[in-house]
Amino acid sequence: MEVLRSVWRFIQDQMFGMKWLHHVIDSGLSALGMDVSSRWGGSVLFFLYDVVKITVLLCVLIFVISYIQSFFPPERSRRILGRFRGIWANLIAALLGTVTPFCSCSSIPLFIGFTSAGLPLGVTFSFLISSPMVDLGSLVLLMSIFGIRIAAVYVVLGLVIAVAGGTIIEKLHMENHVEEFIRHAKGSVDIEAPDLTVKDRMIYAKEQVTVTLKKVFPYILIGVGVGAVIHNWIPETMVEAVLGGQNPFGVILAVLVGVPMYADIFGTIPIAEVLLAKGAQLGVVLSFMMAVTTLSLPSMIMLRKAVKPKLLGLFIVICTVGIIAVGYLFNGFQVLLI
Repeated sequence: MEVLRSVWRFIQDQMFGMKWLHHVIDSGLSALGMDVSSRWGGSVLFFLYDVVKITVLLCVLIFVISYIQSFFPPERSRRILGRFRGIWANLIAALLGTVTPFCSCSSIPLFIGFTSAGLPLGVTFSFLISSPMVDLGSLVLLMSIFGIRIAAVYVVLGLVIAVAGGTIIEKLHMENHVEEFIRHAKGSVDIEAPDLTVKDRMIYAKEQVTVTLKKVFPYILIGVGVGAVIHNWIPETMVEAVLGGQNPFGVILAVLVGVPMYADIFGTIPIAEVLLAKGAQLGVVLSFMMAVTTLSLPSMIMLRKAVKPKLLGLFIVICTVGIIAVGYLFNGFQVLLI
């Protein structure tokens, strides 16, 4: 058993966490005469290490996930979802969301397509909630920074929010609150996608790496830059006072701050990593990540084009309450998870 633990620690630290890269960059900066123990040197070290680490992991993850995703084009996903009923349909939709686009703005067109094809509204909302919040990329990156227990619980609770949210919307029969152009498109022809060869799937995965990296790389730079500033310039006492255990409203504050932002999980993880190291509670940083990825203002503006205000408001309330509940739950069990 101890051998297995050692192997896993090596995988988490050296493969996912890429601690060897930190040592290489540290040695390189020191050789150039930079004092990495100073504020400026530490900021440069943090920035270079996290940008390279996240970019490398991101490229590998996008390639693998896109290859998997090539087996689930929208029409095949729709047929899969159409085979299930009740809560099982919501669960399958939430699981399918884990192998689809990395941000909510990319998920909304698929949500519209599924809804237009006649899938139950609650099922499509389970997909919409899950897709940006708990994709496979977030699982691996969370493991690289927070460890497997936190990553696993984060994904499970994200899926719970997705399934519960879709189920509630389904029970309330909100179909009339979908915009007319979507409801009237239910008779559209379902075009069968051609079978892809292994080479085709490899080309598709490579193209997705390029497209997605171009889209998210600016947010990685911003997120890591903010993290570097917090890491080396913001006092721990300030972070603890605002986001630590002394502030019972830290989770709510994190959600309110996260909603107006637009980023993906790859840009928020560096910020969350530093906040946790500075004394913020675990539930606070994870609820911040969920809010940014699921409820960003640009995403809500896009979703408003597809659904009416009452349904949009219900979606926001369900996600907000779920995220806040998850935040306080993580805070309560933080001692067991870290």
